[in-house]
Amino acid sequence: MRRSELIFTAILVPLDFLMLLAAGFLAYYLRVSAWLDQYRPVLFHLNLPFEKYFLLIFSVSLFLLAVFALVGLYKIKPVRRTLDDFFKILIGVSAGIIILVFYIFLRREWFDSRFLILAGWLLAIFFLTGGRYLMSKIQTFLIKKYQFGAHRVLVIGRDRVSQNIIQSIKREPNLGYVLVDNLIEPDLEEIKNKVRNPGVEEIILADPDWPKKRVLELVDFCEEKHLIFKFVPNLFQTLTANALVETLGSLPIVELKRTALDGWGKIIKRAIDIFGAVLGLILIGLFFGWVAPVIKWDSAGPVLVKLKRVSRGKNFKLYKFRSMVKGAEDLKKFLWTYNERKDGPLFKMRNDPRITRVGRFLRQYRIDELPQLLNVLKGEISLVGPRPHQPDEIAKYKKHHKKVLAIKSGITGLAQAGGSAELSFEEEVKLDTYYIENWSFLLDLKIFFKTLMILFRDKSAY
Repeated sequence: MRRSELIFTAILVPLDFLMLLAAGFLAYYLRVSAWLDQYRPVLFHLNLPFEKYFLLIFSVSLFLLAVFALVGLYKIKPVRRTLDDFFKILIGVSAGIIILVFYIFLRREWFDSRFLILAGWLLAIFFLTGGRYLMSKIQTFLIKKYQFGAHRVLVIGRDRVSQNIIQSIKREPNLGYVLVDNLIEPDLEEIKNKVRNPGVEEIILADPDWPKKRVLELVDFCEEKHLIFKFVPNLFQTLTANALVETLGSLPIVELKRTALDGWGKIIKRAIDIFGAVLGLILIGLFFGWVAPVIKWDSAGPVLVKLKRVSRGKNFKLYKFRSMVKGAEDLKKFLWTYNERKDGPLFKMRNDPRITRVGRFLRQYRIDELPQLLNVLKGEISLVGPRPHQPDEIAKYKKHHKKVLAIKSGITGLAQAGGSAELSFEEEVKLDTYYIENWSFLLDLKIFFKTLMILFRDKSAY
């Protein structure tokens, strides 16, 4: 799922809210206007002044947003169809108005203007549909003109199904796809070359007769390179596949999902990351005043270090308070024989001589990791996720280890909350894999609070 799809869907929430407010205000303006008042005088304005009406419309609009979510108006799609949205808007607004009327009937204390309810209902449908139509046109224009948010697709296959997919992509650019190429019977090396140049983000296997072994190799490759993998299923696969089924033109397409973290879950997780990072950075400003001079006093070198790490397959610089002597990375090769993590590519040494006196204290209470909130704010990592490792360590990963690269890394994760530094590398991978496949907002909360609980009890960090 592309970031542009998340952005356009997220914009719909405040857009719908503004359209509902506009519909409510216009209904009120029409009712109290001199033109309508001469035919039917206003009788409710003493009981419902504009200030009270504003609070009412504000509350009703928030309630309707919840109803819209239930009817599927905020389901994330590459491109939205106005007619589909219209019917869902009609259902959502009508259901909301019916509930509102029922509430008024029970309470009998707001107002008795049938015009406001009827006009608000009609105007809300009109404004919401119009706003979404305009947003759809903007999105379609950006896709056609600049390929903004379009999925760059490689189609594999040569039969009629493959040609139907290709024709649908070319005929309907508003579907959100751009065809990079169509490979007939490629081997994996040819696919790798095509992915590198000119660049592919999604692979659609349209040939249902591909050998099972080659399909598994292709799936592994897509997972390693963080490519979306879709295939055209037969009837049995359509009924039994534990995956996302959509349509491209008139054909069903199955997308294999590497993680449950997608759609609105990704939006909510990012919003929490930003809020938590901003709040945390304000708080660590208090730490910085005494941590910085103590680090400088204890040993030569900078207060903050930038370490090479990998998150979701991309290299970045991880910020930490310096806890080792200057040039520590260059000294690691001389200490490798003392590595206590024999089961994997990571280097761990309990009495690492490179750690300074102050650094040992910072590590014991995880204070050295606080500057990583800067990476969270930049969107390079998340508050919760698999720990980021070094590029040279990831180069030694086995195939099943690369599963942990499917999502953003995190400051803390299930492995850290479950056993800290005492876990073996394979156990850490298993826990991170479970987190990726079973992500939920509740699981993030459990990991976060469990991390806080063990912060001062677990002294195993080294």
